[in-house]
Amino acid sequence: MIAKAVKPKIELRLSDPGMTMLHRVGIAGLYMTLKVLAKRYPTLKSRQGNFKWVLTNKGISLNWKGNDYEALEWLFSESFQISNDGLISLTGLEFLSWEAQLAIHIGIKNTFLQHNHFFKSAGYAAEYLTIDNLKVAIEYKKAKSYAHQRFAEKLCDENNRLSKEKIGIKGWLYPGTAIKHYAFKTETHFTETIERTLALVFAPVACFYFITPKSYLHDTKSQYSLVVPDVTDLELYARQRQKLNTWNIEQFYTSGSSDASFRLLTQQATLHFVQQNNFKRCQVVTFGQTQWTSFQKVRKGVEIINITDQIIHNYQLCDRYFNNRVVEWEEGNFVAASIIRELITENLARGFPWWHNFAHAVRSKDLYKLVSYEREGLQEMVKNADWDEEAQKLFVKACHEALLKIYGKLYSRAKEGEYAQIERENERIRSGLIRCQNSEDFRHFMTANFWTKGGNISILAEYWEELMPLTTKPKNWKLARDLALLALASYKPKKRQQGENFTSTYGEALEEE
Repeated sequence: MIAKAVKPKIELRLSDPGMTMLHRVGIAGLYMTLKVLAKRYPTLKSRQGNFKWVLTNKGISLNWKGNDYEALEWLFSESFQISNDGLISLTGLEFLSWEAQLAIHIGIKNTFLQHNHFFKSAGYAAEYLTIDNLKVAIEYKKAKSYAHQRFAEKLCDENNRLSKEKIGIKGWLYPGTAIKHYAFKTETHFTETIERTLALVFAPVACFYFITPKSYLHDTKSQYSLVVPDVTDLELYARQRQKLNTWNIEQFYTSGSSDASFRLLTQQATLHFVQQNNFKRCQVVTFGQTQWTSFQKVRKGVEIINITDQIIHNYQLCDRYFNNRVVEWEEGNFVAASIIRELITENLARGFPWWHNFAHAVRSKDLYKLVSYEREGLQEMVKNADWDEEAQKLFVKACHEALLKIYGKLYSRAKEGEYAQIERENERIRSGLIRCQNSEDFRHFMTANFWTKGGNISILAEYWEELMPLTTKPKNWKLARDLALLALASYKPKKRQQGENFTSTYGEALEEE
């Protein structure tokens, strides 16, 4: 006699209706957790209610005997724990380095579990970790308990059986979720099936978290990025995720949400088995303070980030030449975000040329001073990056040649050690370009105040036909202004002031800004 197949208590598939990227990554988090629990509790008798599961690369089936609440309570208590250091400990993340666990704890606390109703604190703590060979204090709140640990009661009714009603979803489960109309909160709150709710509970296991220091490009305070990978194969994703469990704290610092997405996507692209998974995009959710919520970080933006071979190439160059820096300061060392790295990654994410809107990065004298510390990286980007059009690169080279001749004349007249007039000329060019309001202003500045001062410019003469549209077509003037400012910021004078202490001057510039 053939035994009748037992219908699973809960069944989850990546292709189920209503599955968003966050739901699918939650299924991956549950998959990873069950893989570890299978090692810890290899027999059915060792699990509450003979809890068992069937795992495939596309879905999960769960079953157990007896009391539903007790079985789920066992699953959640075993899956979501707290370390001796007060850090959130996720069973699904095996072989996790201590620094990675600390970064994930901070990330979850500042994305999913911001409200103290869902995260009970055991007090503040601080760890001094080494970044760029300097000690940086990393502060965090220790966990006493958190909502994931006691979620079984939300899935069951008063008889401890799986609820037949849909489950109300709050922001800690799905960031950004809110009641649409408070007067009708019963009718307008967000609900989910038990299956999709269970997926959301395990989403933090498979997501990534990144810390962004204060942005000098956009003048915003520190933010946090929640990166949600686009999971299409559970087995392959579990293998991918494990490869990144040994990251150090430095790798969790980014210049912005786009940088966070590309860091993950390019790291995954280097793994030899990723091509099978077509891991080409992710969702990034940004959390930060606003003027009306200084006590809590709110969801400030959501983007889908895609990656191509050209983006990978330009991002890897950006990653090589521009890094966040640790600045020594008397009030405590701090991580400073790279302005150029933030600009480039934002442009790549939005499909713009990597140097697009460069005028925004040097819109003030103080910002230009900060950008000047990244001059060598800009030189390498100009030489090695993929350009949409060769004329754009030639325009930068023509500007470099003009600057060489302009500065050469000033150097010949300057006394040894006197660079004030050279700095004044540099500022004159920058401010003149920034003040251009239309194509006519820009064309006049370039012809009467820049090219003319440079004299005979060989690149301009040789490639005049290719370069003419950049200076004469009205629609191109902002693009050409960005290129001219890029040339100014990336130009390296033949003579440079010696004896300047980088760390102190960079720190002072940040404080001024």
